[in-house]
Amino acid sequence: MLTDIHPKLPMRDKSITKEFYNKLGFQNLGTNDYDGYLMVVRDQIQLHFFEFKDLDPAENYGQVYIRTDDIDGLHQDMLDKGLGIHPGGPLQTKPWGQREFSMLDPDNNLLTFGQSL
Repeated sequence: MLTDIHPKLPMRDKSITKEFYNKLGFQNLGTNDYDGYLMVVRDQIQLHFFEFKDLDPAENYGQVYIRTDDIDGLHQDMLDKGLGIHPGGPLQTKPWGQREFSMLDPDNNLLTFGQSL
């Protein structure tokens, strides 16, 4: 039986990735600091990152879809923190019954946040 999923995304610089996700409201998971690996958590969502120093962000297609129960509040929180919303992913209602928006992290991993209508 499957119970959880923890996406693993590439990162070039652990400190930059950690700072970005802390601004998104994620906290470091656990007390151990693993070389070349980062785990963050917010509410019930965990994201893991592996170091890939030679990553070319223009060629990174990492993506994760994160569901929420307050898309409008989350979107406003991101705007209030000065975090950039992806130009191709503004907050909007989609034909497939989701209200969603997207942003890119420092390594061009696409984060899409959505709420079912």
